[in-house]
Amino acid sequence: MLAEKLLLHILIILAPILIHHAFFEKWRFGNSPYLYGVLHGVAAGLCVYVSYFSHGMHWDLRYVPIVLSMLYGGPIAGGIVCVVVLFVRGLLGGEALEAAYGGVLLVATTSYFLSLVFQRKKVRKRVRMILISSISAVCIAFAIIAFYVLNSSVANHQVLWDYALFNIIQVIAIGFAAMLIEENLERVRIKSEMQRTEKLNTLGELAASIAHEVRNPLTAVKGFLQLMEQEKQVNPTYLPIILSEVNRAEAIISDYLTFAKPEIKKVESFSIADLLEEVAQILDPLLLRRDVRLTRAFQSNARMKTDRDQLKQALINIVKNAIEANESGGTVSIGLYVANHNAYIQIKDTGKGMNKEQLSRIGTLFYSTKETGTGLGTVVSIRIIEMMRGKISYKSEPGFGTEVTIRLPIIETK
Repeated sequence: MLAEKLLLHILIILAPILIHHAFFEKWRFGNSPYLYGVLHGVAAGLCVYVSYFSHGMHWDLRYVPIVLSMLYGGPIAGGIVCVVVLFVRGLLGGEALEAAYGGVLLVATTSYFLSLVFQRKKVRKRVRMILISSISAVCIAFAIIAFYVLNSSVANHQVLWDYALFNIIQVIAIGFAAMLIEENLERVRIKSEMQRTEKLNTLGELAASIAHEVRNPLTAVKGFLQLMEQEKQVNPTYLPIILSEVNRAEAIISDYLTFAKPEIKKVESFSIADLLEEVAQILDPLLLRRDVRLTRAFQSNARMKTDRDQLKQALINIVKNAIEANESGGTVSIGLYVANHNAYIQIKDTGKGMNKEQLSRIGTLFYSTKETGTGLGTVVSIRIIEMMRGKISYKSEPGFGTEVTIRLPIIETK
């Protein structure tokens, strides 16, 4: 019966570790010693409350949460667990109450002094220190039981047999729980290192992309200025090209700034249909150049209130991608309808489409289905729409084109 009860205690002791990993690890206060102390305090209190009473004593694994909380959570967490254990044990009462109090305080004190150097040790040495703590707990439990046996009429051999089984299970519980905690800590460390490495890689790719994108217009500007220097005069035919390239460089830098920190600059109320019509007019030259036809189907004159220029830029990027996905003679259609107090914009093309792998990578920085693309325009567009409490989704099949659906909140319809 003792073994079954102590195995139940092992499950109770492991529960806070699993609960913390499942629910609190990503919380802002997930590493708080108070949270750690409360979780392990509840486990320790349950162990004492459902302890196995035999030979006039309460047998339980109360020392395990004390050791774990003190070493991994610090003195605050360990103190909370000790208070809970002392309180619950006091409610149960019994002849060995003073000895139980003394044992809890001794284990807590020993674990506290070990915790002063515990966090600075490597994993292997930490496991060794945990074993030392478990041995100290075993010694303290032995002293309490020996004191009780010497002052009672209980058959000594039965108590010693239970004590041996108790110690084996207690050491197993501490070792298993410590291994589980160390595995979680190692996983968190590896995840953090991977995130840091990914950020560094992204910064490197971003810097290379900025240098590549901005260098092209600057090279053109530099070339025309050198020609003007050689000719010793200002050639008016060069000026529009120079201004165009400077504007292109400015647009690229603006895209990167929007990607880094999108923000609403000017809020105004406007008609979504009118905005889509304006986008179509801006892209008319591209439609003519690529021999692509654009159709419109606006079923509503819904209005929304947000940054009109930002949304226009996002829509231009998306419609431009649809146009460039078409071969000569293709069609791009723009639809607008309202449902459930939301405006839905559908942009369809008759291009080559995308497979599942390509579709899953849409919106990833530096990924583009175009040979000269960086994917930045799509990322910026997605971030702008999401910033406006909207949502964008893609649907595509190879050979059947792509459909982009944008959901935006509206303020009124006409």
